[in-house]
Amino acid sequence: MLQSTFYAYKNSFRGLSKEVWWLALITFINRAGTMVLPFLTLYLNKHLHFTLGEVGWIMSIFGVGSLVGSYLGGKLTDKIGFYQVMFWSLFLSGLMLIGLQFITSFWGFSIGIFLTMLIADTFRPAMFVAVKAYSKPENQTRTLTLVRLAINLGFTIGPFLGGIIIALISYKGLFWVDGLTCIIAILVFRRVLKNKSLSKKQELLDDEIIPTSVLKDRPFWVFLVIVFIMAVIFFQLFTTLPIFYRDIYNLTELQIGLLMALNGGIIFIFEMPLIHKLERSSIERVRLIMIGLLLFSISFLLLITTQWIGILIISMLVISFGEMLGFPFTNSFAISRAPKGKEGKFMALYTMAFSLAHIFSAKFGMLIIDLYGFNSNWFLMGFLGLIAVILTFWLKKLISVE
Repeated sequence: MLQSTFYAYKNSFRGLSKEVWWLALITFINRAGTMVLPFLTLYLNKHLHFTLGEVGWIMSIFGVGSLVGSYLGGKLTDKIGFYQVMFWSLFLSGLMLIGLQFITSFWGFSIGIFLTMLIADTFRPAMFVAVKAYSKPENQTRTLTLVRLAINLGFTIGPFLGGIIIALISYKGLFWVDGLTCIIAILVFRRVLKNKSLSKKQELLDDEIIPTSVLKDRPFWVFLVIVFIMAVIFFQLFTTLPIFYRDIYNLTELQIGLLMALNGGIIFIFEMPLIHKLERSSIERVRLIMIGLLLFSISFLLLITTQWIGILIISMLVISFGEMLGFPFTNSFAISRAPKGKEGKFMALYTMAFSLAHIFSAKFGMLIIDLYGFNSNWFLMGFLGLIAVILTFWLKKLISVE
């Protein structure tokens, strides 16, 4: 049994190009350093003594910067190519992250986080186009999954190391490590990866995609709404949940880091074999996204049922499996509808849905918790997930008549 599982895991990686593996390694280095994010709300509230309302505003401004950055990233990727956008995004955002630790005022930090995310998130559309350039069309979902695997391995190690750094040094150490890992990642990128354009085979496949204008692609816009709702729910993991763990269950930063690392660890172990198996099945991508959304809803509704501390682990397990089923197939769905020459625009809109979710997720989550308590917020997240499930049925119907 163990041997067959090992071979299934090994086979799920076969056929991926050398460039894809380097891209995954660079992503891992970058994301392992992204240890500020899980602790950002705690840092603002506990260390800088901002109110929950002010923390909500800063996280919304975080989302606005991400939104603008994603848009610019898409435009720049189509104009100058993914390679230059990725390089300058990581290099400059690394410097910006180091500088954030020296800002202590509300308005100063708001401006700083906006500019940092504006620069940092030009990377995201460019990275998705890089995946398309460096992988074979038939391997795109697995390539995206490998990159997500690298992200989640980074998120597994990042929060754990972040908790240790806070305990041994201070919150400021997080900003140094995060900034320096961005710079290290891009130096590796420049050294090992050469610029590359899309292959002829990919161009021919793109020419078959209808419609060619994103404005006329009605299913894609419905899909973006689904992604937005999914992201609103998921981002609670990095904004309101750490405060919930601290205030209701009295967990330390190290314990919170370990619980957050559980999410990345599960995905690292199970996602690639699962996606490899699902790719070869006849199950539609939209149906898998729907199942992922159902699991998202269940994970938050579970938090209302009991005060038993074990429910935190169960909830984390459920949202992790929802993430494995949902996000890889939203990635591949988005990139599959992007025609040649407009990859940046389509992927910018996809990443902008996440950025827009950042704006609303933290602010409304903090507001609801402030006014009505944590359970009301968990109920709302569960309800939003069910709305998104209904939208997936509509999306499936729109695709079926194309």
